[in-house]
Amino acid sequence: MAKEWILNSAMNRYQLNFKRNVGPTSESIRKCSPKKLEEWRAYYFKNVKPKEHIEELGKKLYVKITEVIQSEVAEVTEQDCIDYMIQLVIDRTFDGYMTEIQTVYGQLQKILKIAVQPAPDEWDRLFNVDFYIQVGEKYIGLQIKPINSGIQLPEIFKEYGLQAETHKKFTEVFGGKVFYLFSEKIGDKKEIKNKEVIDEIKKEIIRLKG
Repeated sequence: MAKEWILNSAMNRYQLNFKRNVGPTSESIRKCSPKKLEEWRAYYFKNVKPKEHIEELGKKLYVKITEVIQSEVAEVTEQDCIDYMIQLVIDRTFDGYMTEIQTVYGQLQKILKIAVQPAPDEWDRLFNVDFYIQVGEKYIGLQIKPINSGIQLPEIFKEYGLQAETHKKFTEVFGGKVFYLFSEKIGDKKEIKNKEVIDEIKKEIIRLKG
C-alpha cells in the first residue's frame, strides 16, 4: 500500500496521468467497448499511445521519485514537521472556520440567530436535505443550490419537482417544511439569491414553536 501511495502521489504531482500524456482514456475505452482486458490493451497501444510511450512515462516517474522527491525528503527536518502540524491543526482550521461562516448557511444562521446544522448522510439520501434547523423536537430541512457554474434555474426547478415527494416525506417525519436556498457567487463570496425565502423560514420557525 505504501508503495502504491508513493507512485500515485508522484504521478499526480507531475501530471503523468493527464490527458496530454496518456491520451483520452475515458473516451477511448468507450469507443473500444472491450469485453476483456486484452482487447482494451491492444486497442490502446494501437490507437491511443504506443506501449513504448507509456514505458517512458514509467521511467520518468522512477526518476522523479528516486532523484527529485528523494532529495526533497532528505531536506525535511524535524522542525519542518513540527511547524507543519501546528499550521495544519491551528492555522488551517481557523481559515476553514472563517470560510465556513461566510458560506450561505453561515449567513442564514447569522440572520436567523439559530443554529443551522449539516444534515446526516442518511437524511441527504432519503430526503434530499443538505442542512437542518431544529425547533424543539421538530426539524426544518434546507437544500442549497448554486445557480452559477453552469447550473441553470430550469434544471433546478426540474430537480425540485423530482424531489418534492422526498421533501413531503421529510415534513411527515420531522414536522417542518424543506426550503430551497439559491446561492450565487458575488466576487469571492457566496450570497443567498432568493432572500425572500428567509421570511418563509422565519414563519415556519414561529409555526413550529407554536
